[in-house]
Amino acid sequence: MVRLGALAFPCALGRSGVTHLKREGDGATPAGRLRLLSLYYRHDRRARPPAAVPTKVLRRHDGWCEDPASGRYNCPVRRPSAAAHETMWRDDHLYDVVGVLDWNLTPRIRRRGSAIFLHLARPNYQPTEGCIALDRRHLDALLAAAGRHAAFIVAGAPRRLDQAPRLIGARRRR
Repeated sequence: MVRLGALAFPCALGRSGVTHLKREGDGATPAGRLRLLSLYYRHDRRARPPAAVPTKVLRRHDGWCEDPASGRYNCPVRRPSAAAHETMWRDDHLYDVVGVLDWNLTPRIRRRGSAIFLHLARPNYQPTEGCIALDRRHLDALLAAAGRHAAFIVAGAPRRLDQAPRLIGARRRR
C-alpha cells in the first residue's frame, strides 16, 4: 500500500519481496527510504503527468544501464549500448510514466541493484523486478498530490498497517 496523507493506493513490489541486502537481478524491492528524483513519460501515449519533480519526455533510444561491469552502471544510457541495459521505450505500457528513485545512485555500488523505478502496474498488480508499481489513475493522483521532495519508505514484512510501503515527506501542491 502507498500512502500520502489520506490517500492510500495498492501497489506491486518485487517478485522476491522486500530486502535489506539488495543485489542486482534478485527481483526484490530494496528496503529503506527511496526519494522520487524525476519522471520520464511517453508523450505519444499520454499528456505530461501532474508532478512537482523534474519531468522529461522519454525517447526511443533511452535505456538504463544494469551492467555492473560498466562505468555507466545504474545510469541512463543511449541505445544501442554494448552494456546490458533496460529498454525504457517499451511496447507494453509499464513505462508510459516512469519515476527514477534514488536507489544506489550516490555512490553507485556495483551489483547493489539498478533501475529501481516507480512505474505503472501490470494487471492484477503482478510483482515487479524490484520496482514500485501503481495503477495509472492512482499514480497520477499520487504525483499530483506529492511535492518536490517526495520519498517512499519501503519496509519488509509489515506487522502493522502503518509500516506498509508509503509515500512520506511529500508536500502538497499549493
